[in-house]
Amino acid sequence: MSNAEKLRLGVNIDHVATVRNARGGAYPDPLRAARIAQEAGADGITAHLREDRRHISDADIEGLMEVLRVPLNFEMAATDEMQKIALRHKPHAVCIVPEKREERTTEGGLEVAREENKLAHFIAPLREAGSRVSIFIAADPRQIEAANRIGAEVIELHTGAYCDAHAEGRLEEAEVELTKLREMSTFAHSLGLEVHAGHGLTYDTVAPVATFPEVRELNIGHFLIGEAIFLGLEPAILKMRQLMDKARAATL
Repeated sequence: MSNAEKLRLGVNIDHVATVRNARGGAYPDPLRAARIAQEAGADGITAHLREDRRHISDADIEGLMEVLRVPLNFEMAATDEMQKIALRHKPHAVCIVPEKREERTTEGGLEVAREENKLAHFIAPLREAGSRVSIFIAADPRQIEAANRIGAEVIELHTGAYCDAHAEGRLEEAEVELTKLREMSTFAHSLGLEVHAGHGLTYDTVAPVATFPEVRELNIGHFLIGEAIFLGLEPAILKMRQLMDKARAATL
């Protein structure tokens, strides 16, 4: 499989920091997790610096920028504080996500269509600084069109509804959501956007999404960190990598 055809895997290390912060100490170290992920074949590392710093810290971002050999995908909300941090570090990629203090995790896609003018002005300096800008959105044509209009280079489709329906045994609903993701991947690609996907993907749900030819990257975190408790982080990532590669190869 050529590099052009390879489906990239971004490993999100947020929840290594969640475990560390539960005790307020230095372990487990997210930077160590990032290095292991690199060696296991991750094509990038994703880290979400939240406003309340519930997991990844400012020091983690600084450390990641220093030690990573693969690209850093810096997830953040569209706030002045986060924009300043991103402009200071100039990561390879910046993914704009919605964020609410009371949510356990990022629960839905960004409402781009409603905030189009604001977001266009927000991402312009990030693009000028050399970071690729990605927008985390639902598989909705309105949001995809708006992301394209504001100048985003990449969209990341929220796969949570599909994964949740699958996990709860609502298989017909899962198939509907999967079809929506497939169609919106094709639509976004037709507009010239690079397509990524993520949120809630597991060993049981990754293969169908990996078959979408327009999807260039999957970002997976919580599941892999959970599996690492039982398998170890490197074997957990290697297994995901193998499932992705097998599914993609079957479509070529």
